[in-house]
Amino acid sequence: MAAETKHKAATPDTTTSKQDFDLQESMHKAEDFYYKNKNVINIAIVAVIVIVGGFFAYNRFIKAPNEKKAQEMVFHAQQYFAADSFKLALNGDGNNYGYLQVIDKYGGTKVGNLAKYSAGVCYVRLGEFQKGIDLLQSFSANDKLVQAYAYGLTGDAYMELNKTEDGIDYYKKAGHYSDNELTAPLYLFRAGLALQKAGKTQDAIAIYKEIKEKYPQTNEGREMDKYLAKLGEVKE
Repeated sequence: MAAETKHKAATPDTTTSKQDFDLQESMHKAEDFYYKNKNVINIAIVAVIVIVGGFFAYNRFIKAPNEKKAQEMVFHAQQYFAADSFKLALNGDGNNYGYLQVIDKYGGTKVGNLAKYSAGVCYVRLGEFQKGIDLLQSFSANDKLVQAYAYGLTGDAYMELNKTEDGIDYYKKAGHYSDNELTAPLYLFRAGLALQKAGKTQDAIAIYKEIKEKYPQTNEGREMDKYLAKLGEVKE
């Protein structure tokens, strides 16, 4: 019995041996693949390191300093803007920069992006509507309220240029971009008025009904029965 036990203990584990063989074979295959393709692999690794390192370097040494410089540069333009001195806000006063200089030098920064919005407002307020449209269309915001205002102001500018269809499109875009009681009913109402001007009565009625249903507690919402009645939609 003891001999039999000794014989069993000496028998190799064929399953373990096979696994070790498979592992070694797999490692050899991996090594073969590496040596056959090491130039490509090494280039790819270096490229990833460069891209990641470059991203952090860009953010730290270029992007962040540019944001700070742009913020310093735009300071006086913001003061002029707040005082409704739109020409000075746009062009500066000879000693201090205006929005256009900030956009030209740091247009890719967050500050430069906001300067596009402010400059667009300035142009619209000065009656230079197409220039205002161009800048407002180049602006983009993560803040839905600000972006809605940008769309709405673009609609205003198009209406001033008698481009009613474009005005309607941007009013609708502003009204539907952010579902809030400040900008949504305001710009949907302007879309309705513009649709009336364009002779699109049924489309105007649909907009007015939307305002009445979605925003009944707003100033615009409370006025909708009156506008609908003028278009033949009498309250039942």
